[in-house]
Amino acid sequence: MGYKNLVILGTSHIAKQSLDEVKKYIEEEKPDMIAIELDSKRLPALMSKSPRRIELKAIRHIGLKGFVFSLIGAWAEKKLGNLVGVAPGSEMKQAVQIAKKNNIKIALVDQDIEITLRRLSKTLTWKEKWNFAADIVKAIFTRNKEIDFDLRTVPEKKIIKKLTSKLKERYPNVHKVLIEERNSVIAGNLRNLMDSNPDKKILAILGAGHVDDVLELVKKNEGINLSYSYTHGQ
Repeated sequence: MGYKNLVILGTSHIAKQSLDEVKKYIEEEKPDMIAIELDSKRLPALMSKSPRRIELKAIRHIGLKGFVFSLIGAWAEKKLGNLVGVAPGSEMKQAVQIAKKNNIKIALVDQDIEITLRRLSKTLTWKEKWNFAADIVKAIFTRNKEIDFDLRTVPEKKIIKKLTSKLKERYPNVHKVLIEERNSVIAGNLRNLMDSNPDKKILAILGAGHVDDVLELVKKNEGINLSYSYTHGQ
C-alpha cells in the first residue's frame, strides 16, 4: 500500500512470509528511510542477544494490570513463535539489520510502550479480565474453527477484520488502547515524517492489523502530530 512518498508493508510478527517480504520490499522499493512499529524502549530489547525480562519494579511505571498483560502477551507470542519456528518481531529485527547494512535511516514511529501499558492499566475493566480468563480456558480445550489461518503467513484482510472485530466486541478498552490509540500515534508520526522529508521514499513496516486504518489516518491528516525518533543506519 502506498500514498505519496510512503509505502506500507503489513506483516505478521511470527510469520516466515513476513521475513521474506521485508527483504523483498527493501530491495525493490529502495527506501531512503524505514519506519518501524517500535519505540525507543522495545528496539534495544528486540536487538539484544540475551532475552530481556520485565522486572517487578516496572509495575510502578505501567501499573499492575499493564504489567500482567505484558507478561501474558510476551508468553503467548513466544509460544506461537515456537510453533512456527520464528521468534516474535523477527521481521522488524531483520529490517533494522538490513537498514544498518545499507546505511538507511530508521524511524521509530510507535507509541512509548510504557504509555500504552499505563493506559491499559487504567482502562481495563473487570468484565474484560473475566472474558480474558474465560477465553484462555476455552483456547486450551477447544479450537476456534470460525477463524482459522496459517500462522506462517500474514492473514488475509477479511480474517484480520474478523479478529479485530472480535477483539473490539470482547475487549473494547484493549482494542482502543492497543489498536485505535496506537494507530493515531503511528499515523501522526508517519505524517510528520512524510512532511519533513517530501523528497525521501519511506517504507513503513507495520503489523497487518494496523495498515488500513493508519493509511486512512495519514491520508486524512488526522493523526497526532508527534515527533518520531531516529536511529541512524550505522
